[in-house]
Amino acid sequence: MTVVMGIETSCDETGVGFVEDGVLLGDALASSMDEHARFGGVVPEIAARAHLQAMVPTVRTALGRAGIGLGDVGAVAVTAGPGLATALHVGVAAAKAYALALGVPLYGVHHLAGHAAADTLEHGPLPERSIGLIVSGGHTSLLSVRDLVRTPIVHLSDTYDDAAGEAFDKVARLLGLPYPGGPSIDKAAREGDRDAIRFPRPLTGAGDPELAFSFSGLKTAVARYAEKHPDADVNDVAASFQEAVADVLTAKALRACRQEDVDTLVIVGGVAANSRIRELARERCDAAGIELRIPPMRLCTDNGAMIAAIGDLLVRDGAAPSKPDFSAIPTVELQLAQLS
Repeated sequence: MTVVMGIETSCDETGVGFVEDGVLLGDALASSMDEHARFGGVVPEIAARAHLQAMVPTVRTALGRAGIGLGDVGAVAVTAGPGLATALHVGVAAAKAYALALGVPLYGVHHLAGHAAADTLEHGPLPERSIGLIVSGGHTSLLSVRDLVRTPIVHLSDTYDDAAGEAFDKVARLLGLPYPGGPSIDKAAREGDRDAIRFPRPLTGAGDPELAFSFSGLKTAVARYAEKHPDADVNDVAASFQEAVADVLTAKALRACRQEDVDTLVIVGGVAANSRIRELARERCDAAGIELRIPPMRLCTDNGAMIAAIGDLLVRDGAAPSKPDFSAIPTVELQLAQLS
């Protein structure tokens, strides 16, 4: 068995994790979120600088939690894309340095494949066929998944504009809630009435693409409502907006399961940590007889454990290491777990 070190630096979090034979040994996470909060979003140059400063301390912390030393590492996996170019380059450079120094193989992997693999750390191997709903700050996609490392992943649909997480951030800013928007809206929604305002459910009308997503219009609807009702209860607005997003995401995910004749739905990504999305997905999956798999909240957001998990799957499948001269790919669609 091989201990795989995973390194994740696609955005504002420096993640390092160690996985052996499907088991998470230990991980650590350093976030530069507070440095970005005053800008209302992630600044790539600040994120890259923070990754540089946090990399070695985060590796040391993860090693300590795993109870191992660097000499125990038998392979390294790193997010090669998609993500912020400057941030990705820091992680790739660090991974190459560790792999070269240790004399072990290196795997450049797809960030979203890592999110899907995170679920295997909690629930074991994925079934032969499943539907994956990836919801994060930059992605909202429905995928047909057979095998994360051998079989190409099929995109059933994506968002036409804003990703769900991006919409949460923008609406939070409209409502005067702090960054990041996802946790802020989730918290405010707990004190609000989700039925107070009937915001539109995008792309759910007759003739609309059945599985596609769009959240820009919903964001605009919230902005117009807030403008017309300056004294509206922020908690009610947050709860009503969150309900619209959860309704669309879960309804389309279950429709994909029916269309593809699949009985397992896997929801991953940072937005999968949202309490209402998790609750509504559970209700609807139970009613439809669909098995729902969602990683624990701490494994939903970007982390090194998920990258170690997909690296572990590649190693155990006998995949050839990436070429030494591979580079980060900031924009790349998920088709295969290994990018290079």
